[in-house]
Amino acid sequence: MVRDAYYYAFPLLAAAALIGWLTSPLWAVPVLFLAAFFLWFFRDPDRSIPTEPGALVSPADGKVTDVAPVISNGASRLRISIFLNVFDVHVNRSPIGGIIREVRYQTGKFVNAMNAASAEQNEQNVVTLEGNGQTIVFKQIAGLLARRIVFNKKIGDQVERGERVGLIKFGSRVDVLLDASATLEVKVGDRVKGGSSVLAYLNAERPVAAGKAGQAQRGAL
Repeated sequence: MVRDAYYYAFPLLAAAALIGWLTSPLWAVPVLFLAAFFLWFFRDPDRSIPTEPGALVSPADGKVTDVAPVISNGASRLRISIFLNVFDVHVNRSPIGGIIREVRYQTGKFVNAMNAASAEQNEQNVVTLEGNGQTIVFKQIAGLLARRIVFNKKIGDQVERGERVGLIKFGSRVDVLLDASATLEVKVGDRVKGGSSVLAYLNAERPVAAGKAGQAQRGAL
């Protein structure tokens, strides 16, 4: 569990106890439910991290809402967008192993994260990662309800694939920009899990067995 859960839940538990003592225990029930929600929302389950060469894992839990070519800094890139609803795990993980080359925080709006405009207009944290000859950009994007983005690393830090790097509260979106030559493993509508779901394989290093498994899994969805 992320420690932020205690900052929200403990004051609510204290408030519930006070309300129940001053009035009736029944009046404390809604507050107790809210405290339980925060404890559940900030859950941080362990994940099995794929070890295949070239695997790029999802930085977040959620639903793939867009897979499209884009132009970023004059170069052709592939963008994978993942929407996190309020019921998803909101801990963010590094999509690849490498070194953090840039962290840029951009102030902005709080448009619904399902809106395509949120990718550029919303408040966001843009992280550039470099590893194994590849440069990956992923964005922590605030949504309609999200009002705080947490990133626990700094420029120059070495991170491992699937390592915990931050958090977004409470509903939000994460975009990943990767080389257009990558081999996709997901499509719009797929549900993914941070750190364990493979979004794509880089450098044409896609293992044959993994590729077939990915095709079979997508065919079953």
